Amino acid sequence: MPFKTILSIIGVDQGADDIRSAIELCRPGDAHLSVLVVSLAAPPPIGAYGAALSTGWLEERERDIAKVEEQAAKVKVLLEPQGISFDVQSLYTEFGWADSRIGERARYADLVLIGGRTLANEYLAARALSGALFESPTPVLATPKGQAATLQPRRVIVAWDSRDEAGHAIRAAMQFLNKAESVHIVMVDPDASPRVHGEEPGADIATYLARHGANAIVEVMASGGRAVDEVLRRHASDIGADMIVMGAYSHSRLRERIFGGVTRSMLEEARLPLFLAR
Repeated sequence: MPFKTILSIIGVDQGADDIRSAIELCRPGDAHLSVLVVSLAAPPPIGAYGAALSTGWLEERERDIAKVEEQAAKVKVLLEPQGISFDVQSLYTEFGWADSRIGERARYADLVLIGGRTLANEYLAARALSGALFESPTPVLATPKGQAATLQPRRVIVAWDSRDEAGHAIRAAMQFLNKAESVHIVMVDPDASPRVHGEEPGADIATYLARHGANAIVEVMASGGRAVDEVLRRHASDIGADMIVMGAYSHSRLRERIFGGVTRSMLEEARLPLFLAR
């Protein structure tokens, strides 16, 4: 399915970099750009009794709400002369509700874009990623600062481990995988058994991709004691990859859906766009 609605999540103190990147992502496919300006509310004062809340805290909330609206207005001004379809919404929400509120908006997009400035904002990035990936069915394109967001990569690495999440990521990314110059199916220390990767690891998913027109190349990597995310990043650098496609994994809800080790590390050390789906 083509990406016809792209949701870009930004904070209140960001410059225009992420918006310009979103514009250029939407323009080639004539996609609608939906911008969500998010501000995370400060918690109430500890020890407040009933409705007797701090006057200073209430005034701070009012200023924050005004700031969100001001940023949304600035984004509209920036987008109006661009000749693309767009809408701009604002969201002022408590930290604990942010995932669900962002997820509600993400359900009505084909792709959520997390730009470099949002990705650099630890708290907002965590809520945006968690909300999109775990509160909606929508994939995410996380683009680190200094990297251009694109849906036309030439060389793509697919981190393959035969799990459902990786399969969902491949299906969500199919519209650009079958047009890429090469798709490198990378497996790190795969278990060559019928119940996991099969007797020839990677052969099944390579055949599946080839039937969709993708130029799939199977690459089995030995970790040599290194972490999986390090192996993936180094190999991406070696082949000049433009993007990494991978499944997003999480622990239990009791741990606030903290991303699994490889996913978290890839995001924290992102050097090129990551396409994530669950």
